[in-house]
Amino acid sequence: MNQLVEFASHHGLIVAGLVAAALAVAFYELRQRATSALQVSAADAVRLINRGALVIDVRKPEEYAAGHIVNARNVGLDKLQQGDDAIKKQKDKILLTVCDSGSIASKAADLLRRSGYANVFNIRGGLTTWRAENLPLVK
Repeated sequence: MNQLVEFASHHGLIVAGLVAAALAVAFYELRQRATSALQVSAADAVRLINRGALVIDVRKPEEYAAGHIVNARNVGLDKLQQGDDAIKKQKDKILLTVCDSGSIASKAADLLRRSGYANVFNIRGGLTTWRAENLPLVK
């Protein structure tokens, strides 16, 4: 133990770097766990949709028109950021956000949560995963 204290006292920068790296890893892991808890798989999304969840497709209208999940509403991320509340009366309903890969939909889900929507989830992997699992899209 004395050797450890002596080493730390002589090599403060190394110890500080080690502590900083450990804190960065812990922060990253906690953030990943929090984010994954707010995502659902495509299969879970189907179950939620069958129970009445509302799908918010945040892609551009032309991408939405090319193919989307049945009964999904097309509300762009820019409209959500501007405060255009096209889903105003849905605060107590489960909302699922989706885009092509899941990254923009994740931002939309965070934005909706901060706006007071309690049950908002992102479909993990977006429509890429949805298509990979051979789930239906409508045009």
